[in-house]
Amino acid sequence: MTTILQIEDNYANRVLIERILEPHDYQVLNAETGQTGIAMALEHKPDLILMDMGLPDIDGQTVVTHLRQTPGFQDIIIIALTAWPPQIAEEMAQRYGCDGCITKPISVKAFPNQIAYYLEKANSDK
Repeated sequence: MTTILQIEDNYANRVLIERILEPHDYQVLNAETGQTGIAMALEHKPDLILMDMGLPDIDGQTVVTHLRQTPGFQDIIIIALTAWPPQIAEEMAQRYGCDGCITKPISVKAFPNQIAYYLEKANSDK
């Protein structure tokens, strides 16, 4: 089963992502803060990380930078999940070391396909 770590401080957003992805055979783990997200990533080594860029303790850029500098995490797929305007979000996600960006509000219908796209792309790059 594919494991996705969601680092998101908003409860409603976390529940929505779980409800959308779990029927598609994804195991969704949740972290409410950047620090918890780093710890969970190190413990579980997920296949993909959904990274909210605005967290209450440390910003998403710091989390991504920390993970990218950790041995074994250079190839983990990290997707920025943000409410920034799409053009800014894409630019910032790339600059921060993310593999892509999905803007909020997410499309419930399109979201599973977006996740599948990033996973397939990562597998084909290996």
